[in-house]
Amino acid sequence: MSKSEVRGLVNEVKAQVSILAAFVALMWGLEIIDTGLSGLLNQFGILPRSIVGLRGIVFAPFLHGNFPHLIANTAPFLVLGWLVMLRRTNEFFVVSAIVMLIGGLATWLVAPPFTLHIGASGVIFGYLGFLLSRGYFERRIGSILFSIVVGLMYGGLIWGVLPGMPGISWQMHLFGFIGGIVAARLLAEPRAKRRSSRDF
Repeated sequence: MSKSEVRGLVNEVKAQVSILAAFVALMWGLEIIDTGLSGLLNQFGILPRSIVGLRGIVFAPFLHGNFPHLIANTAPFLVLGWLVMLRRTNEFFVVSAIVMLIGGLATWLVAPPFTLHIGASGVIFGYLGFLLSRGYFERRIGSILFSIVVGLMYGGLIWGVLPGMPGISWQMHLFGFIGGIVAARLLAEPRAKRRSSRDF
């Protein structure tokens, strides 16, 4: 690997760290403000079948019920978010947008009325769906092995798409996961382009 390639790789890693740090800093900053406002910001979450509740599609992933909720989401967001951008940094933004749109809109459509849905877990499940299904759609050994490794690391999270635990938005988990699968299908590399990209 040449010096210019090493320099480019280092710069890319720095960019990835900066992007993830900015997202996490925004989540933590909003939670600090929300705590000072006694939870007032949480009204910007997803409110099913309420027109004003549509704004939650954009805002809900950055809002959390309390610090334990935020702490529980921070580590998987950082790890899975970085794995999403590992091949190409800009995939992180595309996958995030698709997951937020599909997961948020579906939650708004089917979740029970008069409920509030907030938290980054829907996006996290979207990243998981993307990483697990990318190998299937691309059908190449590197992507398949990468999906298997992710499954071994975080496959246990899949049970979170099932209803059961009170206070947990399984709808955001389920539809975020589906959004990640859709993103993997849309971003699957055509065979003609595979030789020029990283093999995972």
